[in-house]
Amino acid sequence: MKLKDLSVVFGVILIIVMLIIPLPPGMLSFLIIVNISLALLVLLVTMNMREALDFSIFPSLLLILTLFRLGLNVSTTRSILSKGDAGGVVETFGTFVVGGNVLVGLVVFFILVIINFLVITKGAERVAEVAARFTLDAMPGKQMAIDADLNAGMISEQEARKRREKVSREADFYGAMDGASKFVKGDAIAGIIIVFINLIFGIIIGMVQNGMPFGEASSHYSLLTVGDGIVSQLPALLISTATAIIVTRAASEENLGSDVIAQLFAYPKMLYVAGGTIILLGLFTPIQDFVTLPIGGMLIIGGYRLSNVGNREKMELVESEEQVATDDMKKPENIVNLLTIDPIEFEFGYGLIPLADTNQGGDLLDRVVMIRRQLALELGLVIPVVRIRDNIQLAPNEYRIKIKGNEVGKGEIYLEHYLAISSGVDDPKITGIDTVEPAFGIPAKWITEDMKTNAEMAGYTVVDPPSVISTHLTEVLRNYAHELLGRQETKQLIDHLQENYPILVEEVTPNPLSVGDIQKVLAKLLKERVSIRNLPVIFETLADFCKVTTDPDILAEYVRQALAKQITNQYIQDNNLLKVITLSGQVEKLIADHVQQTEHGNYLALDPSTSQAILENIRKQIEQMQLYNQTPIILCSPAIRMYVRELTERYFPQVPILSYNELDANIEIQSVGVVNIS
Repeated sequence: MKLKDLSVVFGVILIIVMLIIPLPPGMLSFLIIVNISLALLVLLVTMNMREALDFSIFPSLLLILTLFRLGLNVSTTRSILSKGDAGGVVETFGTFVVGGNVLVGLVVFFILVIINFLVITKGAERVAEVAARFTLDAMPGKQMAIDADLNAGMISEQEARKRREKVSREADFYGAMDGASKFVKGDAIAGIIIVFINLIFGIIIGMVQNGMPFGEASSHYSLLTVGDGIVSQLPALLISTATAIIVTRAASEENLGSDVIAQLFAYPKMLYVAGGTIILLGLFTPIQDFVTLPIGGMLIIGGYRLSNVGNREKMELVESEEQVATDDMKKPENIVNLLTIDPIEFEFGYGLIPLADTNQGGDLLDRVVMIRRQLALELGLVIPVVRIRDNIQLAPNEYRIKIKGNEVGKGEIYLEHYLAISSGVDDPKITGIDTVEPAFGIPAKWITEDMKTNAEMAGYTVVDPPSVISTHLTEVLRNYAHELLGRQETKQLIDHLQENYPILVEEVTPNPLSVGDIQKVLAKLLKERVSIRNLPVIFETLADFCKVTTDPDILAEYVRQALAKQITNQYIQDNNLLKVITLSGQVEKLIADHVQQTEHGNYLALDPSTSQAILENIRKQIEQMQLYNQTPIILCSPAIRMYVRELTERYFPQVPILSYNELDANIEIQSVGVVNIS
C-alpha cells in the first residue's frame, strides 16, 4: 500500500493510542498544533471549493477529526489531572492568550462554546437536514430533466450518465451531512462537560493528593483547564464553520472568496449609498468624524472605481464574443459537424411548439422518455436519443419523423382539437376536418372539444394531439427498430450480456460469429417484431448452431424456434386458440422446389405470374379474416418460412409468418383459410 493509503489508518491508530496510553506533554503540544492546522486546512478548502461534491469526503473526515479532537481531550485531561501539566501549548493559551486571568478565560471559553453550539452548529444542523430532505425530494425531477435533455439532443449519453451519477452523489452527500452535523453538536457538548470535569477534579486532586492550598490549586488547574478548553474549542469552531459553509454553499464556477467579492460588490451604486450613510452618521451623531469619514470615503471611491471597471469589462466582453463568433464560423470543425446524421429526428412546425415547450404545459419530452423505456422492455433494444427540433420549412401544424436522415413518417396535428377515429360506422352528426390516423392509416376526423363527448357516445375513439404523436412515433420506431440496431449498438448489448454470461459470449463471439453476424441475426428478428430482450436464449441457440452454419438467415430461423413460447404468447388469442391461414401442400411444394442455393445464400426464384397468383390468394384470405376483426397470421412449414416471408414482405409487411416449430405444443391451432394456386 502507498503511504497516502496508510495515512488515515495511522491516524485512527493514533486516536486509539491517545485514548489508552498516557502521552508526554511535548507530544500533546505537537498533536494540538496538528489538530489546529488540520481544522484550519479544512476551513480553507471549503472556502475555495466550487460546489459541495468537490469535498465529498467531508462527512467521513469530519467524524475522524472529531474523534481525534476528543482523543486529545482525553489525553490532556489525563495529563492535567495526573501530572498537573498538559504541555506548552495548553499553558500558553491559559496564560498568554487570556492574560492569566481565569475569569476572563472562562468568559472567552463560554463565548466560543455559545458561538459554536447555539449559532454555527445549530444552524448548520438545520440547513443540513433541510438540504438532505429537499435533495432527495428533487431527485425524480432532476432525473426527468436529464432524460428530457437527452431526448432533446442537448446532451450525449455520456453526459447524461455523468449527471445521473452526480444527482445520486448529491443525495448521498447531503444525507451523510445530515448525520455528520450531529457529530459537531455532540463535540460541543462534550467540550463543556470536559471543562467542568477538569476544573472540579483538578482542584480536588490538587488539594487532596498534592497538598496544595485551595487558592493555589484553583489558580493552577483553572488556568490549565481554560487553556485546554480554548485549545479544543478553537479547532472545533473552525470545523463547525467549515460544516456550515459546505451545507450552505451553492454550486458555482468560482470559490467563496471570488463569489463574495463579485456578488457583494456587483452593484457599485449601492456603495455610494452606503458611503453617504456612514458620512452622515458621523456628521449628525456624536461619533467621531475621523472614524466615519475615511470609511465612507473608501466606499464612495470604491463604487466609482468599480463602475468604471464594470463598463470597461462589458465592452471587452462584447468585443470578445463577436471575435469568438467570427472565429468559430471559420473553423473547419464546424463543417465536419454538419456531416453527422442523428439516428432519430422528430421535426415539427412552429404551430406545434407548445407540445414540446414545458413552460406551455407540453409533455412531449416526457412522452419520448416513456416511449424509449417501453420499447426497451418490449423489443430489448435501447432506442437512440430522439432529436426533437422545430423546422420553419414545415407547415405550422405538420410534423415528420426521420430515421438516419430519411423521412419515414409524417402527419398533421391540430391543437385545441381531438382526433376521432371511427369504429367502422360513421355518424353524420360528428363533423370535423377529415384526415387519416397517421400510425395505422385509419380514416378519422379532427373535432373540437365541444364535440368530444358526442363522438365518444357515438363509438368513436377520441385521442388528444400528444397521444396521436406518441402512438405514431412508437409505431414508427417498432417498424424501423432493425435499422436502428447497428454494430455499435450490438456491441453494447453483447457487453451488457457478458457481465452475467461471460462464458456464453466467449463461445459465440468473436469466433465463429463476428459482431456483424450477430447484428444481422438480431436485426432479422426485430424486422419481424420478435423481441431480442431474451439475449441469453438467443446466444445459447447461436452457440449450438454457429459451428454448423454462419448464415444469418438460417441462424435467425433457429433462434425463432428457440423463442417459440415468446412468439406464441405474442400472437395467442383467447381460449388458448390461434387462428391462422395455412398454405396448401401444392403451394408449399412449389415454393420449396424454387429455392435457389448459391455461395452467397439461398433465395426464392418464382416466376412473376406464379408469385402474383400466390400473393393474390393470400390477399383474399387476409381480407376475409379482417372482415371478422381477426388478426391475419400465416402458418407454414419451417423449411420454407423465411422464403414465404421474402415473398410477402413487400406486399404484406405487417402480417406475421410463423412456422409450426415456432408455436407452443400446448396451444390449439385453427385454420380459417388455405392459400391455394389455381
